[in-house]
Amino acid sequence: MAKLLIVDDEKNIRGSLATLFEARGHEVRTAENGEQALALFSQEGGLDLVLTDHRMAELNGHELLRQIKDRDPDVMVILMTAYATVENAVAAMKAGAYDYLTKPFSLDQVERAVERALETRCLRNEVRGLRDTLDERPLLESRSPAMQRLLRDAEHVAASEAAILLAGESGTGKNVLARQIHRWSLRRERPFVIITCTTLSEQLLESELFGHVKGSFTGAVKDKPGRLEGANGGTVFLDEIADLGAALQAKFLRFVQEQSFERVGGDSTIHVDARIIAASNRNLQAEVAAHRFREDLFYRLNVIALAVPPLRERAEDILFLAQRLLSSAAIRNHRGQLQFSPEAQTAIANYRWPGNVRELRNAVERAVVLSQGDLIGPECLPDAIFQPQSHAMLSSPPSSLEDIEREQIMRVLAESPTLQDAAETLGINVTTLWRKRKRYKLD
Repeated sequence: MAKLLIVDDEKNIRGSLATLFEARGHEVRTAENGEQALALFSQEGGLDLVLTDHRMAELNGHELLRQIKDRDPDVMVILMTAYATVENAVAAMKAGAYDYLTKPFSLDQVERAVERALETRCLRNEVRGLRDTLDERPLLESRSPAMQRLLRDAEHVAASEAAILLAGESGTGKNVLARQIHRWSLRRERPFVIITCTTLSEQLLESELFGHVKGSFTGAVKDKPGRLEGANGGTVFLDEIADLGAALQAKFLRFVQEQSFERVGGDSTIHVDARIIAASNRNLQAEVAAHRFREDLFYRLNVIALAVPPLRERAEDILFLAQRLLSSAAIRNHRGQLQFSPEAQTAIANYRWPGNVRELRNAVERAVVLSQGDLIGPECLPDAIFQPQSHAMLSSPPSSLEDIEREQIMRVLAESPTLQDAAETLGINVTTLWRKRKRYKLD
């Protein structure tokens, strides 16, 4: 069953098409003009296909197509018109329309067009899912009792609607686990929206989360829906939630409590039904004690707490994961069957991987790209793996997640010629690294 929106200013056409597709088991919404369609699109969320007339007053089908694609590029759109021209058809297809139907058409014609569009959407989702599985499945395979227990707990709570807070060091795979929880949930057919709280300034992040109306700030040249609207019916994952500023924490608290908000500069309340998963590599209880994170927001998010163990506490997984990641990286990089040499395996197993699974994945990818033959030797691995590790690092873990992250960033910065190189080694972008340097006073 799919969720359809039918837009036409002729009541009889709307009614006939709605009756047809409801009889086929689809969930159907109707609108008599483009403005009403956009309002329904924002309110409903999770639409699979829009079937719209081209010639309508105020907001025509072509402009509606453009605005819908701006908000959700995955929605299939079919345009209908009684005034077909080659130029209009070409323009529609370039703008992202799946098909272009000329009136008058039979119900069989429109039904076949919708079936083809939905099949195409399904195939695209399957391809995306297979690609994600190829990249992420190895990260959720484990021989570690602690990790296996975590995965059992995560699968159990996925069926609920409770908010989930994921804790763990950078690079442990919190984002991969969040996506898997979504796949295990009843919302699996709806969007999974990732919002990384470290990559934007507070004003831009507010607009990214909640959207904005035209003229609300410099550069706001048109209305823009927020990412939360795109998560309607699905799951929103907020990575590094501790980096939300105080004002944004207050606004997000209201969303968590009421599932509603206003766009920046707007006064219309928008309601969104989304499951919330948040993650942080910092101790949020310590952040609350230091008055950097709201206590009420912490308890709203901390309904189900899951802690992802660092890779050094999953020693039995290191080689196992490295070999799984090697297979995926070889396929991505068009290589044949590759293997680690015994010396490379020993080096990989003995290293503590302070950057966790992310650092391991980057090291394996690098080795695949640099290797000349079918056997990957130690010379293809990063130099850091062979450098002596301090006694403190080998004997006792740092006192907090922040200490671990600071130590890792400081080490990589010292070894990297540029900030860009350091960011690539850490698996983060330069803006995030710059902000972390400021936080840890590593300038």
